[in-house]
Amino acid sequence: MGTPVKLAVVAAGYAGAFLAALAIVALYVAATSGPDRQAYGGMYAFGDSLLFLGVFGVAAVPATGAGLYFLRPYVAFWRVLAVGAVTIAVTGLAALWVCVASRAAGASPALQSWSAFAVLRILVAPLVALAFLVSGAVAPRPARIALCGAMISEATVFIYWLVQLP
Repeated sequence: MGTPVKLAVVAAGYAGAFLAALAIVALYVAATSGPDRQAYGGMYAFGDSLLFLGVFGVAAVPATGAGLYFLRPYVAFWRVLAVGAVTIAVTGLAALWVCVASRAAGASPALQSWSAFAVLRILVAPLVALAFLVSGAVAPRPARIALCGAMISEATVFIYWLVQLP
């Protein structure tokens, strides 16, 4: 299989995931249309965008897996991906720390402000963990260890944050 065919397979997979996410969000919007959607438009728009990202992220797993499989022979790519995954996992741990520290008595207003942004980082942790899981499944051994460690870190951050919700 040549490079143009590989690129076409991956692009078709992402296009299919995009269309699937659009269809699911359109069905959800149609099912929930009413006075509440008009009164709370901003909140519904945020929820719709999260639904789109979630559906797209899950539907894009096969295309991502295929693309990563095609990149398997390139060692430099896997080194960069492993370092990037560990760096991203550290940002998740930092976001969790900010959220936990901002709930402590006497937390500074600046830390409480950063907590609002940290929650957004934690909300994408499940998709990031899924990406690291798919990457780790096809990665060569040294990168696989780093990617699986980053996936465990992301999953731990999200689960701990869920458990700590008031």
